[in-house]
Amino acid sequence: MISLKWTVIELQKLRDSELKMDEMIDVTKGLQQKDPEIRDMSLVHVTGRVDVDSQKATFHIRLSGTMTLPCSRTLVDVDYPIDVNSIETFLLNPQVNDLGEADHYYEAEAGIVDLVPVIEELLLLEIPLQVLCEDALKADSLPQGNGWEVMTEAQLKNEQENKVDPRLAGLADLFKSDKE
Repeated sequence: MISLKWTVIELQKLRDSELKMDEMIDVTKGLQQKDPEIRDMSLVHVTGRVDVDSQKATFHIRLSGTMTLPCSRTLVDVDYPIDVNSIETFLLNPQVNDLGEADHYYEAEAGIVDLVPVIEELLLLEIPLQVLCEDALKADSLPQGNGWEVMTEAQLKNEQENKVDPRLAGLADLFKSDKE
């Protein structure tokens, strides 16, 4: 079983070779601490490979799982599937920071390369602004209250087309009298 945490020395021993990853990890607590909207997270399937050279370790990873989030309208639990592909680079030597094409990179902290915080960050970036359950997607079940209601775009467009500007309401009466 491969861990998702390595020392720089362990990675340097794998230099110019390829390390395969295929792990199931639990990041639920870490995600819930960072975003309380997350109600649950399945085990995350982490697959990919690590390419190591003298300066850096490049992780080509794929994350898949299911995140449980609240519906934006009804607050019912909604299972949201996650499938992320990413390439993440860790500097193994802190004095070297000329990576060329790599814009973003992480540094090994205290000689340790830990992939779990990066995985949590990638999962947090996948959270959509709005999640809707099946019931909320039906137009007839839109919420409403005293003096307000949620409208679909089609309903709003129809209302705007039929609405007369109150400043021009007098003109509408003028045209009615001409037609009579």
